[in-house]
Amino acid sequence: MPKKTTKNAEPELLADESAEEPVEEAGAVEEESDSLIPELSNLNMVLISGFGIALLVIMIMLVNGGGQSVEAALNESPAPVPETTVGDIIDADGIERKGEGRHFYTTIKIPPGAETLYLSGSGAARNEDGSWGDMEAQTIDTFASFKEKLEAEGWSLSDIVQVRAFAVADEYGLLDFDGFNRGYREFFGTEQNPMKPVRSFVEIAGLVVPGWLVEIEIRAARVPE
Repeated sequence: MPKKTTKNAEPELLADESAEEPVEEAGAVEEESDSLIPELSNLNMVLISGFGIALLVIMIMLVNGGGQSVEAALNESPAPVPETTVGDIIDADGIERKGEGRHFYTTIKIPPGAETLYLSGSGAARNEDGSWGDMEAQTIDTFASFKEKLEAEGWSLSDIVQVRAFAVADEYGLLDFDGFNRGYREFFGTEQNPMKPVRSFVEIAGLVVPGWLVEIEIRAARVPE
């Protein structure tokens, strides 16, 4: 009996010892993982803090650099403003044109003693087939007629200083402003006539002549020799 008891006790003790060993190892792993978390958190905090400080330094440098450039710019003497800009001209007659755009000047100054010529509002002539043509065709026809009238009086298209156009929509309810400009460019800002007038373009409900899409009036000016 004592021998049997001794033999049975030894395996039990070994079993107990072997059972305890995994528990101790698991506890050690948990302790190691717990100790790593604060270390990683501290490292992250250090990295974030370092990045924030670096970003703050860069921002301060940029602000200081910008301030210096602004201060330097303020200390610089301003460039002289030219009396006229690109496109501004004073012709031989002393007529001054400023603010050149693609189709017109914004300002034209007529000197004292200049002659002026006004032409009443006019529109296109009816075609032989009874039609009136579109906006572009009517604009070309109207300015061609003005050219003839001016030349008959000893004037030219380059003497025109103001154009006023009153236009209506076509039968489809569309106002063809592009068509007007295409026809207009046949006479102003060209090789033959580099001059441009001041200009107004107004849409209205209707014109007196049925079939007209645009009615134009002009003013010309020149200084006598």
